[in-house]
Amino acid sequence: MNLIKQLRERTSAPIKEVKSALVACHWDIGAAQKELRKRGVVLASKKSSRTAAEGLLAVAQDEEKAVVIELNCETDFVARNDIFQCLVSMRISFFLCSIDYHSPSIRHFLRPGFTLLLYVNFDHPKLTGERTVQNAIVEVAAMMGENVTLRGAITIPAPSHGVLSTYLHTCPQPGIGRHAGLLSLEVEDKNASLDAVQRVGSEIAMHLVAAKPLFLSKEDVFPHALENERDILRSQAESTGKSQMAIDKMVEGRLRKYYEEVVLLEQKFVVDDTINIKTLLNNLSKEVGSTVKINTFLRLEVGEGLERLEAASGTDPASQVA
Repeated sequence: MNLIKQLRERTSAPIKEVKSALVACHWDIGAAQKELRKRGVVLASKKSSRTAAEGLLAVAQDEEKAVVIELNCETDFVARNDIFQCLVSMRISFFLCSIDYHSPSIRHFLRPGFTLLLYVNFDHPKLTGERTVQNAIVEVAAMMGENVTLRGAITIPAPSHGVLSTYLHTCPQPGIGRHAGLLSLEVEDKNASLDAVQRVGSEIAMHLVAAKPLFLSKEDVFPHALENERDILRSQAESTGKSQMAIDKMVEGRLRKYYEEVVLLEQKFVVDDTINIKTLLNNLSKEVGSTVKINTFLRLEVGEGLERLEAASGTDPASQVA
């Protein structure tokens, strides 16, 4: 029983599997642990077709770039587990930050296949030593009894002179969370102070998470999306039976409202809704004595665009944890 307890503590595998591995390996705990890892590959493979739309984001940055990764699991129950959080934590992100961003093989979106081959040194009691990200994911999937997948990794380059701001929301521990906002602010004058830019950058990164912008400027809105929205608004306005002139005014007014909802520069600032982001940047430019502009931004939410387990099955996901 002592060996079963020890191996169970080391691996978090079910007691039945622990005992089976020990018996198969003639009660050699080291060999049994290796056997469980082999079985874990098989179990993880069987679970790989199951929907994994929960999980966590991890964000890290250095002087050249910021990196955000998304690791998915099937249930929020597993996402709260400390082993899963260790896997998605800053160790992976900081390792990605050590990559030469100027390498021709690196792009803004790092393919999961590339990331899975990276070697990372883990120090969790049940996940120790150096191994590839892929092997670590397989082990954690076997421990948790769920499908665990790395959805992707995205990098944002730092501006030549400016700030790279990040914000995480719903954070179980520093560096990981369920929502992330990343922002690159460029300052035209290379000699301008960045103190105020850093402050405003942090506030806009938080704004990204709250306001969910889809585009930076009006010009960035996809023509087909704009035309589709205009058709919907016109159809709604025509149902009022008003004159064509009144209908045109209604459409343009509602279109402005649409821009305020999806275009970052047109959105009301969540910290001060008396101004929009465009005005905020104009005020900031005056404060620092140089033009400040947004180079790029990114907003991510765990599982965005993925079908949730409870929606697909109509069951409580917590009840499905193995």
